[in-house]
Order: sequence, then structure tokens, then C-alpha cells
Amino acid sequence: MPKVLTPDQINAYRRDGYSFPHLALSEDDAARQMERLEAFEETLGGRLGDVGGASRFKNHLLLTWVNDLVRHPAILDAVEDIIGPDILCYTSTFFVKEPHSPAVAAWHQDATYFGLRPHEHITAWLALTESTPESGCLQFLPFGAGARQRKHANNAVPHSVNGGRQAIVESFEADSAAMVPLRPGMFSLHNTLCIHRSAPNLSNNRRIGIGISYVPASVRHIGTQRMSAMLVRGEDTYGHFDLESDPASDLDEAARETHAAVYQRYRANYNEQLEWHEAGRDA
Repeated sequence: MPKVLTPDQINAYRRDGYSFPHLALSEDDAARQMERLEAFEETLGGRLGDVGGASRFKNHLLLTWVNDLVRHPAILDAVEDIIGPDILCYTSTFFVKEPHSPAVAAWHQDATYFGLRPHEHITAWLALTESTPESGCLQFLPFGAGARQRKHANNAVPHSVNGGRQAIVESFEADSAAMVPLRPGMFSLHNTLCIHRSAPNLSNNRRIGIGISYVPASVRHIGTQRMSAMLVRGEDTYGHFDLESDPASDLDEAARETHAAVYQRYRANYNEQLEWHEAGRDA
């Protein structure tokens, strides 16, 4: 019996590769998360998108409030309805577009550079501010005739919010793309093979969301790095990943050390997957 999604929603996700909108936080709660994010930015000495690097990634290892978000019951209930009860958080990423920013994500698939098999990785994209067509919300392309890995080029677009600045270089029909507006506190779900993009922020407001990547514990990693993930629900009886620990407090020394070490491994894997895909070595 599903926890929160209806059978129609589950069937639509499996058919199209995405589902939205779903509710996790009230708008007041989302505003409080934004206050926490702005406080974190003060410790960084700049806005998250400008500082970049490790500051955007895997902050559930560094900040207790982000750890609470990746463990939010409303999100995990929806994810469980898709991938089952034993859930690992592989990574979390803040996506920030400042007002009138040229930052974009070109058409791409998340599967290209994570190295997770089989393709059961699901991303919950949680809006902390309003995400609209004007501010550059996500757009999803339905699976259509079937989901498969497309050929991407690295460093294909400037001002990309993605580390590889990737873009699909195969031809495909995008007329059926769905715009994904979200109010603060709402989230969308998309499969790792779902083709998606986002446009520049033409609004006067910041567009900020966090993408949380979940996999069932049965999923493996195909790269040469031994990767880590956080068990957020159920059990891990497979041992395919090193299990990460919760931060004891925000930005404590142990959390900083763990975050730095894990990010270094995460980035090395990402770069390896970039190279493998460019060389046609996708498994």
C-alpha cells in the first residue's frame, strides 16, 4: 500500500519519469530554511552560487537543518512509494539562481555523471523560494517511447549550474516538455534518466532549491572510487556504499572534516564519470 502517492501518480512517474507537485514544508517553514541558508552564506563570506565548490554539495553532512531536510518524512514517504523502504541519500545539491542571473541548466540527464546502476536514482527537488517560469523553474521531458542514456557533451554551455556544464548533443523532440512551477516548500520527483533543464532567472527574486538524490540500498556504483551515502530510511543489507554519519551540530570540526573528505571523493568520481562518458565507456 503506497504511503502518500496515489496509484495514478506512481504509474505516471513510471510512464513519464517525473511527478509534481508534492508538499513537504509550509511556506513559513521554507522561509525559516532560507534564513538558515543565509546564515550559512554569512559564514562562507558570500552567496552560495558565487562561492561554489564544496559549499553547494552534501551539506547534509555539515548542517543539521539540511540533514533534517534529506530525512523529511513527507519527502521520504513519496520516495519510498517509488523505490521501496530501504533508502540511501547519495548526495544533496543547492541550486541557486540570483535575480536576473544568466545561470541555466541545459537539457541533460542526471544519470550521465553519477555512475549509479541500475537507473533507479530519484531526485527530490525541494523549492525554498518560489520557482516559476520567469525565475527559471525546472522543465521535464516525458520518457515517451522509452528511457535511455543520451549522449552528452561536457563544457557545452556557459553559466551552467551543473559542474560538467553538460548538454545533450543528440537530437530529440522537446515540444512535450512540462514546466514545473513550485511554491516554497513544494517538491518534484524525477528519475535519473528524465531529460530536464532550467532557464535563466529573469525575476527580481532569488530562485533556490535543493536537489536530494536518493537510491534504493540495492543500487551499485560503477566507478573506481568507493563512494559513500547516508542511510535515511530502512536497512542497508548490501554494503555497496560507506555509510555516512549525521553531523552532531552545525559546522562542528568533525562534520567539517567528514564533509571535506567525502566531497573530495564525490568530485573525483564526478570527474571520472565525465571522462568515461566522453570516451563512450558508459556501463
